[in-house]
Parts: sequence; structure tokens; C-alpha cells
Amino acid sequence: MADLDEFYAHMKERRVVEAPMLKVFNELSQEALKITMELNNKYHSPSEIVEIFSELTGKKVDKTFRLFPPFYTDCGKNITVGKNVFINAGCNFQDQGGIYIDDGVLIGHNVTFATLNHVEDPKKRQNIIPAPIKIGKNVWIGSNVTVLQGVTIGDGAIIGACSLVTKDIPDNCVAVGIPAKVIRKVKGTEND
Repeated sequence: MADLDEFYAHMKERRVVEAPMLKVFNELSQEALKITMELNNKYHSPSEIVEIFSELTGKKVDKTFRLFPPFYTDCGKNITVGKNVFINAGCNFQDQGGIYIDDGVLIGHNVTFATLNHVEDPKKRQNIIPAPIKIGKNVWIGSNVTVLQGVTIGDGAIIGACSLVTKDIPDNCVAVGIPAKVIRKVKGTEND
């Protein structure tokens, strides 16, 4: 497999993904499928889940991390999670472009993070454009939310269930809808 540092550099620079990097995507996907099959198809203790998720991401995950399987990803190696993060069942992380989850984040059932988009030109549509998703500290993301590539959700924000987040959400705001729009400040933060 190509050097993982080369993959990370390519994604960080947000360069269009063409062959041969698409081959690297496939190799990473196969590894992620193997690990998530193990994670999703039998019971694991919380400490075992931390170990498996660390293997999936290629990074040491803090012992305070919690996840309820099943969990799906088509890469795994570009997910970074902080301390006291909880991911509920049925989430799907398309993480090639990078998913960064800070401390204290709560992620509801069936949340999708999509860090990739395709080139619009039909002749080049197989090519992919990556952009990271960044989730700030103490964010709460409700069930069935989809967050699209390049979005940053600020510290303390709440994303209402079934929302589609297409643009950045400021700190300490509640956002809901399709597309998600800020409707108010989080209670207790109005004077901040």
C-alpha cells in the first residue's frame, strides 16, 4: 500500500483524488471493512471497543471513548476523536477527507459524516474532492443528521435530529432543518 503519510498529505491539501490514489482508497477500504466486520458482528466490552477503534483509526483512542455498534466507515484512518466522545449505533463515517471530533462530543443514532464529493464534469466524475469535517468541543449531534464535507461545527453547538448540515455552525448555537439553519443560542450561553 502507498505510504499513509502520502495519503494524509493528499487529503490535507484537498487535492482532487484520481488514480493511483483511488487504489489507495480501495486498499484502506478493504482494511476498514475487515475491522468493522469484527467490531459489528459480536459483542465486545467497552475496553475492547477502544482497542478495535484504535486499530481502525491507526491512532490511540482515549479510554473514555464510547461507541455502540454497528459502526461503518470506508476508510477509518482519517478519523480523530478526543476524550469523552460517544458515538451511538448505526453511524456512517466517510472519513477519507478527515473527521476531527473534539472532547465531549455526543453523536446520535445513524449520523452520517461525508467528507468527499465528486467532480461535476461527467467525464471526470469518478474523481473525488476531499474536505474535512471538524466537530468542536461538547457538541451534540442528534439522530439521523448528515454533515457534508468541509463543515465545521463550533464548540457547544447542538444539531437537531434529521438535519442536513451544509455550512459551518457557530459556537453555542442550535441548528436544525434541511439545510440546517441556526435558530437560537444554546440555553445558558445567550450572554456569552
